[in-house]
Amino acid sequence: MISFISNRSSSDEPVISAQTAAFFSICLTLVYVVPFYVSSTTRPSPTLSRDAPSVIRARIKAVTLSCVGSTLAVSWLIIAKGNVSLLEALRFLGWWPVGFAEVLRSLLLTAILFAGPLFERGIAEGEWRDWIKGNRIPETLRGWIGWRNYVAGPVTEEVMFRSAIIPLHILAKVSPGRIVFTAPLYFGIAHVHHFYEFRLTHPDTSVLAALLRSVFQFGYTTIFGWYATFIYLRTGSLLAVILAHAFCNWCGLPRLWGRVEAGVPLGPPLVKGKNDTDRGPVYAYNQLGIGWTIAYYAILVGGATSFYYTLWPLTESSSALVTFTGP
Repeated sequence: MISFISNRSSSDEPVISAQTAAFFSICLTLVYVVPFYVSSTTRPSPTLSRDAPSVIRARIKAVTLSCVGSTLAVSWLIIAKGNVSLLEALRFLGWWPVGFAEVLRSLLLTAILFAGPLFERGIAEGEWRDWIKGNRIPETLRGWIGWRNYVAGPVTEEVMFRSAIIPLHILAKVSPGRIVFTAPLYFGIAHVHHFYEFRLTHPDTSVLAALLRSVFQFGYTTIFGWYATFIYLRTGSLLAVILAHAFCNWCGLPRLWGRVEAGVPLGPPLVKGKNDTDRGPVYAYNQLGIGWTIAYYAILVGGATSFYYTLWPLTESSSALVTFTGP
């Protein structure tokens, strides 16, 4: 019988080999990505962007089926090979217990890390009024791009790349540290296909520029994968990593250079444009005083420092799937 706490297992023998876990992980990655290109409804073209609502809707249906099938397959593997009950398998997959306390602490930890961007958007740009009123949520989810980025994407990606793939590595008794740094590579690789799509819809962009863009995307998705995998292993909560993923997508990459600017919308949000695509509002940007920029970078550094010191305490949970030797 497998133990969810890896170093408390009743046997030192892995349920599956590390090579088998890697093979299955590659298969699951392909199951997630390949459906994007097997049908004309999911496949972008020079005249049809991946951001077209028709493509987004078809892809959401495809990856939902992929996630359902993959979850059932991994569940069977856990129950059959690990000799555990269905309830224990659901815990292994992060579905149960939900872990509401872990969810709140994970969101707090993520907000600490993004303290700088929250300050820029909420205070400097004045979005805090809309946050209090709750106006931003329906505005953001009104279009299919928002629905993909903040709901369907985080849910399906975390189900596949955390809930399905991570248990395979635990079954193989891969060390927690190695899981954190190697398993997210599948998540990063799953985004490499964006290079092809970008070249398809932006033929005038040089191959080098498109390649650098893809490498950069692979880098930050892998780094986020490290963070999400750590949270998943430490909390055992799938919902925690889904919401952290959606939060990070909403915040975007932090500003690492340049001055803070205030954006003023010039048009209505999320109107349908040409080629069946959803377009966001048009903004005019004005530079704020230098004091806002100084404050932003001070908060950014302070948030990163606080994140370092709160990473372990805020992710501590009795539902952890593995134990680490220490910070």
